[in-house]
This record gives sequence, structure tokens and C-alpha cells, in this order.
Amino acid sequence: MQNKDEVKDFLTSRRAKVSPEQVELPGGTNRRVPGLRRTEVAMLAGVSVEYYAKLERGNLVGASESVLTAIADALLLDDAERAHLFDLARVASASPIRRSSRTPAATVRPGMQWVLDGFTAGPAFIRNGRLDVLAENQLFRGLYWDLYALPERPVNLARFTYLHRDLSEAFYRNWSAAADINVGILRTEAGRNPDDRALQDLIGELSTKSDEFRTRWGAHDVRHHANGNKFFTHPVVGDLHMVYEAMEPMSDQGLNFLAYSAEPGSPSEESLRLLASWTATQELQSVRAGSSDPTRVDGATQRGTR
Repeated sequence: MQNKDEVKDFLTSRRAKVSPEQVELPGGTNRRVPGLRRTEVAMLAGVSVEYYAKLERGNLVGASESVLTAIADALLLDDAERAHLFDLARVASASPIRRSSRTPAATVRPGMQWVLDGFTAGPAFIRNGRLDVLAENQLFRGLYWDLYALPERPVNLARFTYLHRDLSEAFYRNWSAAADINVGILRTEAGRNPDDRALQDLIGELSTKSDEFRTRWGAHDVRHHANGNKFFTHPVVGDLHMVYEAMEPMSDQGLNFLAYSAEPGSPSEESLRLLASWTATQELQSVRAGSSDPTRVDGATQRGTR
């Protein structure tokens, strides 16, 4: 039960978020804890107070699917939170051998890179649950040009967001939302794959170096990053408003394929065309200069004008 503390903190934090009024229970002013009481969650889930207290102390071993579903219903968990609860239960009940077998992929198949290279309408990339970018197309490199100019490899979106605040705050139109997304994805991955040493090292690094990350990590929020809107301010082409779709390759569980696109005929679509031209020029200059990394020219970001 090595995830006992994670289970305890997750269930406690979710219980604190649900008000009695949300589940049609009387509230009142003499409540000593935020949200629901344990007795109320137990009643709503149809389990004994003693059994729910055992679960909330971190012991999910042997919890049935029906009990987990009832707890999720009682706590009004969304889809990402439900999946996280089931991941925590799976990990709690799995043997160490089964847990250690879930090693995330570190590379992608050549065919996946070809698909990325063939997608030219917008930025596209493949990442793992640690937010390492494992492969990308040229437009993604152009979009995140300042990130690729940094020396760290593999490129990691969470490190960029939290440890390079001067760049990421200028790049993300809503830095706080981007920061929440990063933490939610990492928290989800930690519940699914707690034995990933590289993930634990990353979380430790970010917690040590960033107060913002440490605070958000303590909230125990999780999320599925499936689709939505993205707003960027690129140093060369300016503001970009795009939509994104995320998919998990059927033969490569644990990886995510994400593609961004702008509305046809919009200013952002025109900006993407300018970005594609600018990126191709910059990378060609880098190759001619003999750089092994096409996104780095003399070790610095090369900026053009719109």
C-alpha cells in the first residue's frame, strides 16, 4: 500500500470540496470541517462509517468496483477524478512486479514521427505522462521556439512552465491555467504509475524549486487533457488562438498525440502560415551553421519580425 498517503489526501481533499447543499443535506454553521463529514459520505455511498474511514485512511486494497463507484458518486467526482480513484485502487491492490512493469515509453516509432511530419496545418507533438515531448513536427518547434532554445532534453512542458517563468508567462496568455493543467496531468500520471522514478524525480525537482508548483500539487487536482482552446503569445507572430485534440495511440498506451489547429480564415490561421515560414527559415539557417539542433543558432533564440 505504498500509495496510502496519496489515497488519504485525495479522498480528504475531494470530501472537503463538496458542500452539504450540493448533495441535498442540511448544512448549518456549526460544522468543524469544510465540506462533508465522513458519516455523510458513508451514508451517501451506502457503506458503514467504519469502512469509509478505512478507505479514507488510505486503504483501498480489495475495494470493489461498486464501492468505488458509490464513493465517486457521493463525492461528485468528475471523469478524471473517477479514473484517478480507480487508478489508486488498482495500484494499491497490485503486486510490486505488476506495478514495476508499467514503464512509460521513452521514444516513439518511426511511423508516428512520419505522421507528425505529415501534419502541416498546425503544431503537433507526442508526449508521455511526465510531459516530456518525445516527438514533434516543425510547427510545434516553431511555436515553442524559446523552449527548444533551452539546453534541457528531453523538452519538458512542466519544467518550462514553472522553472522558466519569464518565458512561460510571456508565452501563455493565461499562465495560471497552464500551470494548473500541468499539475493536473502530472498528478494523474503519479496516481496511474507511482513507480516511475523519473516522474518522482521531476515532481521533487519542481516542488523544491517552485512554490507555485508545490501549492498546486498539494491541491490533489487531476485532469484529462482531451480537447479545448489554447491561447499563446508567440515572440514573432504574436497572439495565437487554437483548438487542440488529444488522442492516445492504441498500441502505445501512456503516450498522447496532440494536434493544434486554428479556425479556417482566422487571423491565427494566417499567423500559423507565417510561423511555418519563419520556422523553416530559422531551422535551415541553423543547419547551414552546422548546429546539431535545428532550433538553436549560436545558442540563442533567433527572432524575426512580423
